[in-house]
Amino acid sequence: MGAVKDIFLSLRRYVSNIEIGDILEILIIAYLVYHIMLWIKTTRAWALLKGLIVIAVFGALAFVLNMQTILWLAENVLGYAVMALLIVLQPELRKALEELGKKNLMAAVLPFDSSTKEVGISLKTIDEITRACVEMSKVKTGALIVIEQEESLAEYTRTGIDVDAIVSSQLLINIFEHNTPLHDGAVVVRGDRVVSATCILPVTDQTTLNKSMGTRHRAGVGISEVTDSVTVIVSEQTGTISVAADGKIQRNYDGEKLKARLMELVDTGGDEKKQKIRIMKGKEKTKE
Repeated sequence: MGAVKDIFLSLRRYVSNIEIGDILEILIIAYLVYHIMLWIKTTRAWALLKGLIVIAVFGALAFVLNMQTILWLAENVLGYAVMALLIVLQPELRKALEELGKKNLMAAVLPFDSSTKEVGISLKTIDEITRACVEMSKVKTGALIVIEQEESLAEYTRTGIDVDAIVSSQLLINIFEHNTPLHDGAVVVRGDRVVSATCILPVTDQTTLNKSMGTRHRAGVGISEVTDSVTVIVSEQTGTISVAADGKIQRNYDGEKLKARLMELVDTGGDEKKQKIRIMKGKEKTKE
């Protein structure tokens, strides 16, 4: 009991010394950390952060076990690692500062805006993308459709032309039609809307890809290497439909297989589960 009483007395003395400035300082630091974490989660820094956490755990273990060689290496490499990290993340840091300068003050103070709400892609949009790709495959119209997921593709939509229209098969077919102003480059889909067209994507430097794959396929693989996006590619030479995700590409999809693959890879916002329930109920009624 005496030890517990001493703890409560210590806490009471500590709380009594807290001033308004201390509370404001804690709130400001918490606000900054929160927004930094939100920013990191939508960039390549998120993967780097997870790697740094693993290194920190090993560093703590080395400190506890008094591993002098590892601690010496960590101490001497740390300064260079920070500089290298700043160089690697230079584009993301620049964009973060640009976005901070563009933000409305009230939006920064009140981050939970009820008018903005994240939604997943709907099954209707998957149907429209599938239908468009099948139709373009029949007439060998080249297409490159990137579906945004958790990581933002704003860096790449800036390179294109704003569209901001609901996804439909007719729209996608018209965009990629030969000799139209928007056919060259990639289309970026966010949720159920076509955000931008003629976007420029990074091209993979993988040497193991089939030599028959052109720039369109390499761009599809390239964007999937640096983001968690899913890309559908229609070959202009053969009409073959391919899907790129996680730095890998799979080819020769038909309409049914393409729809199933997209439902597997992208966030459908719960629509997929609802559809499965409807299918099961339909089967039960049929049996009855």
